[in-house]
Amino acid sequence: MHLPTRTPPSTPLPASRRHLGVTVVLALVGLIASMTQTMVLPLIPRLPALLHTSPSSASWVVTAALLAGAAVNPIAGRIGDTYGKRRTVVVLLVLLVIGSLLDAIASSLTFAVVGRALQGAALAVIPLGISILRERLPNDMAASATSVMSTMLGVGSAIALPVSAVIVTHADWHLLYYATAAVSLLAVLLVVVWVPRDATRLVRPAFDVLGAAGLAVGLTALLLAVSEGGVWGWSSPAVLCLLVGGILVLAAWSRWEWRHREPLVNLRSSSRRTVLLTNIVAILIGFATYALAYVFSQLMQVPRSSGFGLGLSTLTAAVLVAPGGVLMLVVSPLVGRAIRRWGGKIVLVLGCSVVACGWAVALAMTRSGWELALVSCVISVGVAMAYSAMPILIMDSTPAGEIAAANGLNTLMRSIGTSGCSAVVAAILAHAMTPGGFPDHNGFVAAFGSAILAAVLAIMVGLGIPGRSSGDASDSVSNATSDIVSEKW
Repeated sequence: MHLPTRTPPSTPLPASRRHLGVTVVLALVGLIASMTQTMVLPLIPRLPALLHTSPSSASWVVTAALLAGAAVNPIAGRIGDTYGKRRTVVVLLVLLVIGSLLDAIASSLTFAVVGRALQGAALAVIPLGISILRERLPNDMAASATSVMSTMLGVGSAIALPVSAVIVTHADWHLLYYATAAVSLLAVLLVVVWVPRDATRLVRPAFDVLGAAGLAVGLTALLLAVSEGGVWGWSSPAVLCLLVGGILVLAAWSRWEWRHREPLVNLRSSSRRTVLLTNIVAILIGFATYALAYVFSQLMQVPRSSGFGLGLSTLTAAVLVAPGGVLMLVVSPLVGRAIRRWGGKIVLVLGCSVVACGWAVALAMTRSGWELALVSCVISVGVAMAYSAMPILIMDSTPAGEIAAANGLNTLMRSIGTSGCSAVVAAILAHAMTPGGFPDHNGFVAAFGSAILAAVLAIMVGLGIPGRSSGDASDSVSNATSDIVSEKW
């Protein structure tokens, strides 16, 4: 009698390889989601013809992604804390696939806007990924891994511009969205295979539906007013109603959240000095970061006949800014080591200082493409330092069960900064418009000055952050992390 031979169980991968695999997969997920936010920019001049609509209506393709990303970030974070971060990441990536396919087949404005809104919502995978890495990785790897994940916001935006410009210039524009759908589907599979399942929870707090609705409505009203104020007019009834209505809704929402037993956003934790000041820095650095792509791209494309412009094409301008994004990816692991050694506060302030110095140097180095590319790299290093330090400071001051929601709120603050920058810089450059249809030199100097001011204010606020955050979790977070790691790994 022959007994059936049992196949021996496969040997588990070493812990270091599993940790590295999770880091790479989540970083790829963040890169894909970030790239979708800016990849549409080279296509904007052609959108009215492609979608059979007016230029003002076509701008909703950009606005929809901005609004969805801002509103969904803190909500998705809370859903991740309640129902599981890995599950939430998978759902968001599936929405990204659907949104990309809708944009690929879109021949009308409605389909394109819905598709872009779904793509914008997927940006929430970045704060969720940061929270997963902090929970799953040992402390000696967590700081570098979260640094890489956090900088994906800048890396993806920088890389997407030249890639998108090449596709739009030399191939069918539909390929842009079909390729995004394909890589997003691959990302879903990688997350399912590599990222460990969410820890089982015996008791789940009730989800604050009213809080989620109030936050979404209030933020949408405010950001829509900021985004469209330059087009509709800042004194127009529509903009004023949106501003006042958004403020009133958010005021009522804050009162509700403060009293709710299981709030969507724990305002008591968010009002702690470290968290509050870090979120203010996020707004200011978001402003200075967006100005990098917004102002440099326009300056490079101003005709040489102006006496200060470079007369470059959209593709060339995007290629010159791209090295800054690649440099962010390269330096982010080193920044993680610096955070472990010196603390999050010091690295954050140093990063803001590098951003301020970079913008100051830009005032004197705008006469050639290589000079602007060099300045872009300097500013990008500072952004990488600031973006890497912020989630560490947030997580070290937040209870373990609220980490994803807190990171989502911090990402939202960066989005508010970019929206504010878009409105302020657009107003500055529009006021300095020449008869030739481009801003004059003084307009660009003023735009540079606004970015310097934002970075200097970020330094001042950062200096007020108390204590030292080294990237090692607090006792409560550390204990929870060790329990999960021992259970899952």
